[in-house]
Amino acid sequence: MSPDSMASGSVRSAAEVNEQIRALWLRAGGSLSTQEREEYELLVVEWAAAIRGNVIEAA
Repeated sequence: MSPDSMASGSVRSAAEVNEQIRALWLRAGGSLSTQEREEYELLVVEWAAAIRGNVIEAA
């Protein structure tokens, strides 16, 4: 996933992103390569944004 795909307005739920994070860790066997670490960091940013969106919607 590229940063551009996040900026394009693609909105996934926190649960969807969390599932992708879990799958990444399972595929990696608990130790991330440099490329996997970059993917992980992007996913965490996306997950945090989804969580913030959920909080704002609930308010």
